[in-house]
Amino acid sequence: MNILLVNSILGLVVMLEGVFMLLPCLVGICYGEWSDVLIYFILSIFCIIFGTVLRIKKPSDNTFYAKEGFVTVSLSWIIMSIIGALPFFITGDIPCYVDSLFEIISGFTTTGSSILNDIEALSHCNLFWRSFSHWLGGMGVLVFILAVQPMSGGSTMNLMKAESPGPTVGKLVPKMQQSAFILYAIYFAMTIIETILLLLGGMSFFEAICHAVGTAGTGGFGIKNDSIAGYSVYLQNVITLFMFLFGVNFVFYYYILIKNVKEAFKLEEVKWYFALFIGAVLLITANLTFAGGNFFSNMQKVAFQVASIMTTTGYATADFDLWPSFSKTLMVGLMFIGACAGSTGGGIKVSRIMIYLKQVKKELFQQIHPRQINIIKMDKKSIEHSTVRSCNVFLMCYSFIFVISILLVSLDGFDFTTNFTSIVATINNIGPGLNMVGPTKNFAEFSHLSKFVLMFDMLAGRLEILPMMILLHPRTWRK
Repeated sequence: MNILLVNSILGLVVMLEGVFMLLPCLVGICYGEWSDVLIYFILSIFCIIFGTVLRIKKPSDNTFYAKEGFVTVSLSWIIMSIIGALPFFITGDIPCYVDSLFEIISGFTTTGSSILNDIEALSHCNLFWRSFSHWLGGMGVLVFILAVQPMSGGSTMNLMKAESPGPTVGKLVPKMQQSAFILYAIYFAMTIIETILLLLGGMSFFEAICHAVGTAGTGGFGIKNDSIAGYSVYLQNVITLFMFLFGVNFVFYYYILIKNVKEAFKLEEVKWYFALFIGAVLLITANLTFAGGNFFSNMQKVAFQVASIMTTTGYATADFDLWPSFSKTLMVGLMFIGACAGSTGGGIKVSRIMIYLKQVKKELFQQIHPRQINIIKMDKKSIEHSTVRSCNVFLMCYSFIFVISILLVSLDGFDFTTNFTSIVATINNIGPGLNMVGPTKNFAEFSHLSKFVLMFDMLAGRLEILPMMILLHPRTWRK
């Protein structure tokens, strides 16, 4: 393990977090929250000094191997969360540090699960930091570092692989730094466009920014106790559109940028994503309309909730826990599937579901025609065996963590639906579940043990399981 190299990158991450902590200071100055401004400013200076100390000793070898990449990413997210929770705790808005840690991990991992009963009681500084954590975590802070600072020694793909969602990670252009820059440029531009559209709908600048960064990161922290329900239909529709758009593989937008629209719409995963969304909206709308209500009114609400759950954003305009059993079952199924690989959404990912189904099809074909060779393809390209293997390993690890997590959380004595959907909501980075963790409720009632289990699940889900598993593996730390 190249400890000096890991320390150097961790130092950059901490320094960057310190710089971003100056943004809540600006918010506090605008609203006259001077005590909060002072706290954020002191923490910002602390981060910059601490990060500088970590980078004092320069590594002799700057090459990143896979092990260093996974460990660096995992430690980065943990350290960011430990420091990022301090403002909530020190200001007294969340007086328990474990709850503060839960809230910020939920923010950075773009989960959106909360322990807060009264969100509107938070200061503007903390509301902004809480929402902005989604934007930082959505694309990934290390991807941001790759975009703005070139790293010598090569092998930065190992950092990208460890932090970016999906079974495979590729370059948009030959150089990794340029690829990271393009991704963040698209991310930033879409956030700005959404902010403008929200402002046109009557939101204040503060509200528009908070909701835009929350949507961009597919996180779902609202700044009102009723989430998005109190806003106009126009604003709800804008957020619906952008939740859906941020769940699309960003390669799709890159193809459109380079004027290769035909190639963009040929992406198999994107076509499946569109089909799943439309199918789910129509089925749930029909189910709700049959139970009572106007078709078009139901469709507007359903489109919002399906986009929110499928992209793992977690905003709410309706309590889907009150919907018929068929609709709730479909929603839970969408929680597992999630959004596209290469997006800011969570879940297992549409591309992995495609690979699993293609594997089943191949195996059935192989049993019928044992001598015939059948290759798994996506976008008319053969999928490498290493990709299929990594998908299978992901599913096994995912299932193992899922079962163990449910067993540990069940020690609190809550009902099975609450326990099951709390794990679904956290490991898939969604936010709300059903029953005690439904859209109108929160995670405050869980014990500290359960909250640590759920925090681990949020981190494991955002980092695609393996980085956290490698971090905890004893052999990782052997010389």
